[in-house]
Amino acid sequence: MQKPIINQEEEKREILRRYRGLLRVCHRSKSRSERAKIRKAFELAVEAHKDMRRKSGEPYIYHPLAVAKICAEELGLGTTAIVCALLHDTVEDTDITLDDIETLFGKKERTIIDGLTKISGVSDYSNTSDQAENFRKMLLTLSDDVRVILIKLADRLHNMRTLDHMLREKQLKIASETLFLYAPLAHRLGLYNIKTELEDLSLKFKNPEDYDDIVNRLQKTQAVRTRFINAFTLPIRRELDKQHLKYEIKSRTKSVYSIWNKIHKKGVPFEEIYDVFAIRIILNSGPESEKADCWRVYSIVTDFYQPSPERLRDWISIPKSSGYESLHTTVMSPTGKWVEVQIRSERMDEMAEKGYAAHWKYKEGPETPESKMDRWLEQVREVLESPSENAIEFIDNFKLSLFSEEIYVFTPEGDLKTLPVGSTTLDFAFHIHSQIGYHCIGAKVNYKLVPLSHKLRSGDQVEILTSKKQRPKEDWLSIVVTPSARQKIKIALKEEKKQIAEEGKEMLKRRFHNLKINWHSSNIDELVRYYETYSALELYYRIAKGSIDLKKMKGFQMEGGKIFFEKNLPVQNLSEQKIVTTAPAKGETLLIGDEKQKVDYSLAPCCNPIPGDEVFGFITVNEGIKIHRTSCPNAQELMSKYAYRVIKARWSNKELVQFEVGLKFSGIDDVGLVQKITNIISTDMNVNMKAISFEANNGIFQGRVIVLVHDTNHLSALIDQLKAVEGVLTVDRIESEFA
Repeated sequence: MQKPIINQEEEKREILRRYRGLLRVCHRSKSRSERAKIRKAFELAVEAHKDMRRKSGEPYIYHPLAVAKICAEELGLGTTAIVCALLHDTVEDTDITLDDIETLFGKKERTIIDGLTKISGVSDYSNTSDQAENFRKMLLTLSDDVRVILIKLADRLHNMRTLDHMLREKQLKIASETLFLYAPLAHRLGLYNIKTELEDLSLKFKNPEDYDDIVNRLQKTQAVRTRFINAFTLPIRRELDKQHLKYEIKSRTKSVYSIWNKIHKKGVPFEEIYDVFAIRIILNSGPESEKADCWRVYSIVTDFYQPSPERLRDWISIPKSSGYESLHTTVMSPTGKWVEVQIRSERMDEMAEKGYAAHWKYKEGPETPESKMDRWLEQVREVLESPSENAIEFIDNFKLSLFSEEIYVFTPEGDLKTLPVGSTTLDFAFHIHSQIGYHCIGAKVNYKLVPLSHKLRSGDQVEILTSKKQRPKEDWLSIVVTPSARQKIKIALKEEKKQIAEEGKEMLKRRFHNLKINWHSSNIDELVRYYETYSALELYYRIAKGSIDLKKMKGFQMEGGKIFFEKNLPVQNLSEQKIVTTAPAKGETLLIGDEKQKVDYSLAPCCNPIPGDEVFGFITVNEGIKIHRTSCPNAQELMSKYAYRVIKARWSNKELVQFEVGLKFSGIDDVGLVQKITNIISTDMNVNMKAISFEANNGIFQGRVIVLVHDTNHLSALIDQLKAVEGVLTVDRIESEFA
């Protein structure tokens, strides 16, 4: 390929144009010294990245400039964050060191850029991954500066906006990681616009056909929505003007990802999604009157339109812990459609748009949204600072802290406590204090005795009952849902395990003494391998518990105080393990890996891939290579947490081989409908059936069938034929195995 001709003078002018564009949105960096600091960071970044280019062929400096602009314009961050955004890749990708950053800019900038710099060569591939370790490192800086997370989100957002130039498998991994971790994190920090864009872009690259279909549907219905919104808001505008309220009315279309989620996860057709858009009324009210004004507007809206009592959401009286404040109601329009109306002040709207990044403007007393966010960050720090977890466990625990829904419960004294939906009385006990959690035996909820596993609901009043004899138990881990409670239980159990292990250690020492075996680390390691306990602590623990009987320890040889077992069972790292696979059926051909090799594999039962599906390979620990669809329910987690085990795979099958696929369908029950469906499957399409079931209830039927098809084209033709049957409303592929 011929290299493109680069016009350096034109590029220099473009870099300066983008830099001036950045300065125009740096609203919090107005002083001469702040502008000089940004200029110094810009010049350093330009020089450091001068020989680097992005996958698109553009100068690399375009990326840090774009990230800095997102920080300034979309997050409202100040000089320090903009400087760090400009320099966020310099330590990782150039000769500039953290010491250089500290010398030129200061300790704060060093800390933030260190948090943004990936760890190189960290992976122990037996139990962790680069992504998990780097994400953990980044989050550990929460205890120092939350701007690390905000800049990283800006970095991820720009990478997602420019993902077109990456290879397909790279797009899938980055999009999966974004959906799994970064979008929920943005949501938890109140960055709803960024969260929405990250989700939509992830869907665009993971499921491009579904994404394009929804975008086209939204575009086709745009004019109808606009006319409806104008007619719906007209009487509300007239009354607001009459009452001399200063306001702005906007309409917000539901995100593509949210619509896709409803269609695919809840089985709701596009035409039946009532909240495709919402009306947002934003009031220009001062802090002293904004709450009362919001309720005034609520009264006006409900004077014109009947509200649904179940759909009132009052996040003004009790804001979300992310700081989100708004009044939501869903009302019935004259055309018979439900419409969501959101009412908030300009201050609340800015908080909703920029989340934690906007809180610096509104520090007002002890119970501000910022203090609520700080309490959440404090809970997250408890998870982050645990020394005992590997990175994968850490990611799982951190995910638990990204709850979007919350409940509000009260102590016996009437103090309000915020917990995630699904929290139990045991979660509440640990939320009050660690010692109360350790000794909790039950609770009284609304004056009634309940067990530890009782799930709390908003409005409950909870009194915890304790006993000095109570100790944390292993099964408590399945009761709690909050990461802080889970962490405290794990620490207590590990401490107890250590004490028991000390007894086992003494027992082993006595046995070694009797057998004249040296007490040496190499001998301990030999026993760890032989008994497959993976650690000395586990070995001692099992000895103390009696699951390893030292009297039956035999089959070893000894030389000079060192022991060797004849049948040694060494523990292997994943990278050393041989792949043991199920042989593929005759005719199945998959090209796997960069070399497009034909190797043994098995098809994952969680998504049942067939030729024509977009797929990837996943190297399991014990079952060799499993082939998954990229739309598999587990794909997001596998690509996010274990990307180093993911390998390329694509179908190259020319023979007609049959694959099992499950279909589910529903519709209006009618005489002869089952016969029509089975005739189409067996006679018209010549498709074999392995299993079929139907059930009808109150005139509605639902059915499931396992059919044998050759590929996705064969399957699509069958689905089209079934949808054409009168009375059949939906036909969908079942993601997991037929049950």
